[in-house]
Amino acid sequence: MEPLSTRGLPRLSWIDTLYSNFNYNTDGYDGDAAEDRKSQDGSETMPFIDESPTISPSLCACGPDGEAISPVPPEDLLPGVSPGDIEKGLEMKKLVLSGFLASEEIYINQLEALLLPMRPLKATATTSQPVLTIQQVETIFYKIQDIFEIHKEFYDALFPHIQQWDEKVAVGHLFQKLASQLGVYKAFVDNYKTAMETAEKCSQANTQFQQISESLKVKGPKDSKDCNTNVTMEALLYKPIDRVTRSTLVLHDLLKHTPKDHPDFPLLQDALRISQNFLSSINEEIDPRRTAVTTPKGEARQLVKDGFLVEVSEGSRKLRHVFLFTDLLLCAKMKKTSVGRHQQYECKWYIPLADLTFQLLDDSDVLPHIQVLPEHEIEEMKTKISVIKSEIQKEKKALKGQSRNVERLRKKMNEQESWLLLHSPTIPFRIHNKHGKSYLFLLSSDYERSEWRESIQKLQRKDLQTCQLSSVELQVLTSSCFKLRTVHNIPVTSNKDDEETPGLYGFLHVIVHSAKGFKESANLYCTLEVDSYGYFVSKAKTRVFRDTTEPQWNEEFEIELEGSQCLRILCYEKCYDKTKLNKDDNEIVDIIMGKGQVQLDPQTVQSKNWHMDVIEMNGIKVEFSMKFTSRDLSLKRTPSKKQSGVFGVKISVVTKRERSKVPYIVRQCIEEVEKRGIDEVGIYRISGVATDIQALKAAFDTNSKDILVMLSDMDINAIAGTLKLYFRELPEPLLTDRLYPAFMEGIALSDPAAKENCMMHLLRSLPDPNLITFLSLLEHLKRVADNEPINKMSLHNLGTVFGPTLLRPSESEVTKGHITLATDIWSHDVMAQVQVLLYYLQHPPISFAELKRNTLYFSTDV
Repeated sequence: MEPLSTRGLPRLSWIDTLYSNFNYNTDGYDGDAAEDRKSQDGSETMPFIDESPTISPSLCACGPDGEAISPVPPEDLLPGVSPGDIEKGLEMKKLVLSGFLASEEIYINQLEALLLPMRPLKATATTSQPVLTIQQVETIFYKIQDIFEIHKEFYDALFPHIQQWDEKVAVGHLFQKLASQLGVYKAFVDNYKTAMETAEKCSQANTQFQQISESLKVKGPKDSKDCNTNVTMEALLYKPIDRVTRSTLVLHDLLKHTPKDHPDFPLLQDALRISQNFLSSINEEIDPRRTAVTTPKGEARQLVKDGFLVEVSEGSRKLRHVFLFTDLLLCAKMKKTSVGRHQQYECKWYIPLADLTFQLLDDSDVLPHIQVLPEHEIEEMKTKISVIKSEIQKEKKALKGQSRNVERLRKKMNEQESWLLLHSPTIPFRIHNKHGKSYLFLLSSDYERSEWRESIQKLQRKDLQTCQLSSVELQVLTSSCFKLRTVHNIPVTSNKDDEETPGLYGFLHVIVHSAKGFKESANLYCTLEVDSYGYFVSKAKTRVFRDTTEPQWNEEFEIELEGSQCLRILCYEKCYDKTKLNKDDNEIVDIIMGKGQVQLDPQTVQSKNWHMDVIEMNGIKVEFSMKFTSRDLSLKRTPSKKQSGVFGVKISVVTKRERSKVPYIVRQCIEEVEKRGIDEVGIYRISGVATDIQALKAAFDTNSKDILVMLSDMDINAIAGTLKLYFRELPEPLLTDRLYPAFMEGIALSDPAAKENCMMHLLRSLPDPNLITFLSLLEHLKRVADNEPINKMSLHNLGTVFGPTLLRPSESEVTKGHITLATDIWSHDVMAQVQVLLYYLQHPPISFAELKRNTLYFSTDV
C-alpha cells in the first residue's frame, strides 16, 4: 500500500521519485538564495532571476544561487578599433546575440521545469487518486508546451550562427519568425490571471501540489556544474510575460549595432515593430507579479510601484522611498547601519488605499511652510556638478589618473546631486488619510505626479477593504521592502555604471505639430519635459488652442539638454474656472488629457534632418518633430556670409552702417521688453517660440518696414529670445575674444581693490560700440531685476542667462588653445562667465563718460 500523505491520500510514487532530492525544510536552507526567497515571517517573496543579455554560453558561470554570472568579455573579442568602425559594431552585435542566447538557455530551462511536473500531473488526472483534474492542469500550464517548442526551435537555429560568426551571418529572419509567433503569448496572457488563481486554489486544497509548486528545480546552463535552482511555480509562470519585454530590449540593442545596409536591419526592424505593438496591447492587461509578499490571511500583496520622493515633514524636506502595494501606500526611509550590515528600511507611515484621498484643501486648512531656494542657488549647484563631471573625465583620461582621486570626486558629486534632488522639486502632491493625517510630497514633474495618482486610483477601482497592520505585520512588510524594491538607488550620475549612456548635451529643437483623438472640443495645450541631473523639468509650453478637437499648434521650441535621455509630452485641457483654484500651488487646476514619452536615441536624433514621430496617449495622438544640435556645434559662433544683415555681423560694422552707438535690434528689443515684459515671470529664462524668433531675425536682417508692428504683436518671450540670439550669434563675444583671458583672471582676484581696478580697466579697453552696448544692456537687466518679486528674475538669474552669451569665446579662440574642449567651456568657464557679468550687475551704475575720463591705478597690457 502507498504511504499516506498528511491529508490521508496515498502518496504517489512518481512524486517521491521526482522530488526525492528536494529539501522542503526551509530551516536547512543555506546561502543567500534561500534567504532571499524568504521574508521574515517565512512567507515567499517573488524570486528574481537575472537574465540580462550580457554573457556568452561558452563563458557562463554560476553563482551560489544558481544564477549565471557575467564575466568580463575577453579583450580579443573587442579589437582595438575606433568606435565608428563597422567591425566593432558587428563584434558588439555578436556579444549581444551571445548574451541573449545564454539567457534563452536559462528561459528554456525554466519552461522545462514547468513541463516536468505537468506531464505526470496530467497522467494521474485520470486515475482514482488524482492530484489535479485535467481541466486544472490544462488551465495552469496553458500554452507552456507551445512556448517551449517555439523557443527551443529558435535556440537550436541561432546557436550554430553564433558558433560560426562572421560579418555575413544573418539572423534577422529568426527574430522575425519569433516575433510572428507572439500570438501564442497573447493566448497565454489572456489566461494568465486564471492560471494563477487556479494554482493558488489548488495549492491551498492539496499539500502535494503545494510542495510541487513551491520548489521546482531549474537546471543551470550546459557548461555549469551543480547549478540547479529551486524556484516557485508562481515565479516561473511569470517568465513568459517577462520574456517578451526582454526580447524587445535586445532587438533595440541589435538594431543599434547592425549597419543599415545589412540584410538583418529591415528584418530586425519588423520584428521590433511586431514586439512593440504586442507589448502595448498587453501592458494594460497585466499587473506586476514579480514582487509580492503574502499577508497573514494568505492573500498576495503585490508591489505595484516604488520610487524616491521628497516629503515635507515638520517644515523641512526629507528624501523618502515610497512603496505602492495593491492595498496600501507605505512611506519609508533607509536606516543608518554600520559597515557590513544589511541595509534596512524604517516605516514612517502607511495609508490603506481604501482610506486614501486626493481631495483639495479647505480654506480652513493651514499649508506647511515649504522652503524654496532661489533659482540661482539651484543653477550654481548644477554648474558645480558639471565642473566635477569634467574633472572626473579628465582624471580617467590622464595616464597617471589615480582611482582614489576619481572616487573622491564621485563622492563629492553624489553629495551635490543628492542635494539637488532634495531641493529642486516644487510641484505639490498631497495625499490624505480619511481617518488621520495629511502628507505632502514635492515632485519636479507633473508627469510623475500624474503617474502616482493614476496608479493609486487604478487600484482603488477594485473592491478594497481597509486594513490595520499590527506592529509585527508592519515590521515584516517594511523588512520585505528591501528585497521587493524595483528602484534601488536615487537617480544620480554617480550611481550609474560608466558604460551607461551619459545622455545628450546641447539643444533639442522640437516642433509640436498637432493632436487628434479628442472626443469633445476643449481648450488644449502641451508641455514638454526633459530629464537632467536625475529628475525631469518642464521646459516649454505651447499656446492654448481654443474650443477644438484637432489643435494645430505647429510651434517650435529650442530646449537645452543637460545629459538628457528622455522627452515627455503632456497634453492638458485649460481650465478657466477661477473657482477651481488649487490652494496647494496657487495655480488653476488644468486637466491632463494624456501623456507619453520617447527615448532620445542619439542615432535617431543626431542628424541634420528633422525626425518626425507620434506619441500615443489615452487614445490621443500628438504629432511632433525633433532634431538635435550637439553642445560642440551649439558653442560655435559662425560669422554671417551676408554682411548686409545684423545677425552674425560684427557689432562695429552694424553700428557704423546704422550710424548709431547701439545696434537698432538691441534698442528695440530692450524697449519692447521694458514696455510690456518687465513683469513677465521668467523673462529671458523661458524659451520663446522658435518660429517667432526666426521670423523676427529675418525681419531685422532684411530691415523690414514691418518690424515695429511685428514687435508689438509678438509674444514677449520671443522678443527676449531674439535679443539673446543676437548676442549668441555675434562672430565674437560682446566682451571680445582678446580680453577673455583677462576677464577670467580678473574675476579670480581676491583683493577687492585690485579686482575693481582690473574689471574697470577691462571695460575701458573694450571698443566703444561694444562698451556702450554692454552698458545699455547692463542697465536694462538691472531694471528687470528690480521687479524680481513679480518676474522672479534676480540679478543672478540674469547673469546665468546672459554671462556665457556675452563672454563665450568664438570657435577660432577655442582652437587657438585658450580653451581646449567644448565641455570645458560649458562646465569650468561657465561659472566664471556668470560671475563676470554678475560683478558688473551688482556694481553701482557705470557711466561711459566717467569710465573713459577716470585714470585707473591699475593698468596692464591686455
